[in-house]
Amino acid sequence: MSNLAYETQALPDRGDDFGAMEALRPLPRISIQAFCETEGVARPIERAGEDRRMAKTHLKVHMGGLETAVEFYRTAPTPNLILLESRREPREMLDSLRGLAEVCDPTTKVVVIGHYNDIWLYRELIRSGISEYVVAPISMADILAVISNIFVNPEAEPLGRTIAFVGAKGGVGSSTIAHNVAWSVSTLFKSEVVVADLDLAFGTANINFDQDPAQGIAEAVFSPERIDETYLDRLLAQCAEHLSLLASPSTLDRIYDFDPDAFSQIIDVAQRSAPIVVLDVPHVWSGWAKTTLMQADEIVITATPELANLRNTKNLVDMLKKLRPNDALPKLVLNQAGVPKRPEITAADFAEPLGITPMAVIPFDPLLFGNASNNGRMLGEMDAKSPIVGMINEVAHIVTGRAEIKAKKKPGIEQVLARLKLGKKK
Repeated sequence: MSNLAYETQALPDRGDDFGAMEALRPLPRISIQAFCETEGVARPIERAGEDRRMAKTHLKVHMGGLETAVEFYRTAPTPNLILLESRREPREMLDSLRGLAEVCDPTTKVVVIGHYNDIWLYRELIRSGISEYVVAPISMADILAVISNIFVNPEAEPLGRTIAFVGAKGGVGSSTIAHNVAWSVSTLFKSEVVVADLDLAFGTANINFDQDPAQGIAEAVFSPERIDETYLDRLLAQCAEHLSLLASPSTLDRIYDFDPDAFSQIIDVAQRSAPIVVLDVPHVWSGWAKTTLMQADEIVITATPELANLRNTKNLVDMLKKLRPNDALPKLVLNQAGVPKRPEITAADFAEPLGITPMAVIPFDPLLFGNASNNGRMLGEMDAKSPIVGMINEVAHIVTGRAEIKAKKKPGIEQVLARLKLGKKK
């Protein structure tokens, strides 16, 4: 056991609060083994192992306490971290831990989960080389925070927030929403934003931002050994004062099949380069797309108000609940609402089976969107006073945590469409 004692830091509130969880950083690639005497401790540890922040770790939970651990490590190597539950009284616990020290590698960290709230016991455990002592009952957030306190350097540079945009169906405008929200964040808050276009074959970010960089995300994904902040900086195209683009080649001269973790390293490096990283995820369901969505800090689903989109959105939401059981639900944008003569599902009826209030219901406006696309400009550059631009700005506030989604008695789309219809009559 290590002789290094770690200072305790404030743990998140009991109850696995989403806000406290969001502040925790992903854990490095470490091995963890837990030895539990009660289900009340084993269950939150198992739940922690399902969290996206522990995606790189390898966790195994054993039922059985100190004796089981000592017997196990007589013939097996010790991992990076041992989580050990013990219901023994303080002095008996200290005596029993000497047996673990005899079979434990000096570099292994040990966290003891006890049932006695005793400051003397805590000091003695730390003095003997235990990394941390936690009093049961524990929550999943407690487990994640304790491990993070040990293995994540508190002096490390803060990681940028990743916001993944994905369409419920092809052609719903997810990329357009992603690019405009990224531009709004960079313009409104003067915050550095990196947009990563992950659709290497058909990406449109280079067109929407009027860029034609010689290099982009393809060079990064096909040469992962070269990825660092300096190399990434050379690949980024400057789109605005605070906005950079990691463009896709948008060519079909090669097949773009990737491993599930193909984009993970690129995203990790981008997070160290900017406080906001917008991921433009194409409408595909592959290993890498699933991993990217699972590991993102925030997910925004864009859909149009019709049946196939509702089905696909429901499937996405249900799957993401399973993949991200300890995170808030994805956010929703309804786009292209009010297409003439098209039967549509109302915003309220669309949201009801999902349990999600849309951040925005954006009306169908082919003139505004078409002119912006054809000129390589953002909506805010074409018409800063447009109600649609106001909605995009509101989404930018919400996804960056500066505002909350407000439930409305009447969907905002009705007022906007009424204005548009009045304008046409004139």
